[in-house]
Amino acid sequence: MSQTAAPGVKTDILADESFMSADDLNAYMAELEMAKASKMLSAMDKAEEARQKLVRTLQDEIEVTPDKIAEIKQSLAVKTRAAAGRGEREVMVMRFPSALCSDKGRALNNAEPDWPSTLTGRPRQAYEFWKEHLKPANYRLRAMIIDWPGGLPGDVAFFLAWS
Repeated sequence: MSQTAAPGVKTDILADESFMSADDLNAYMAELEMAKASKMLSAMDKAEEARQKLVRTLQDEIEVTPDKIAEIKQSLAVKTRAAAGRGEREVMVMRFPSALCSDKGRALNNAEPDWPSTLTGRPRQAYEFWKEHLKPANYRLRAMIIDWPGGLPGDVAFFLAWS
């Protein structure tokens, strides 16, 4: 059915929408897919930038002072008590990109005994903090790769356990 929209302009109507040919509809769908892909790429670029910024931040070690040690112990006490109150026996205390392991997490993933030697920056400091301050109090540290983007090791997590 045909309607005249303005002098000299004809519009085909199907229901209440302007009728598109199959070719027009396919072109429209291709444009939508390109727009979605562009948005996804932009979001992925922003996520990668944020990840790289996080890696740079976590590569820089923090100054370990008695006040910092007390602050960390207080924070851990709050987390562990809350987890224990929920009946849990461990709590995730740190998450970081596997890029902060000199081998991108390979030794850790393979449970090699020397995996801690691959840690760099703040993750290394966290491991050393556990070894010096928490291990003597019978806390265990469990480390594992917790995501696998594209089939490769992504983030590492440290879990503090007390069971």
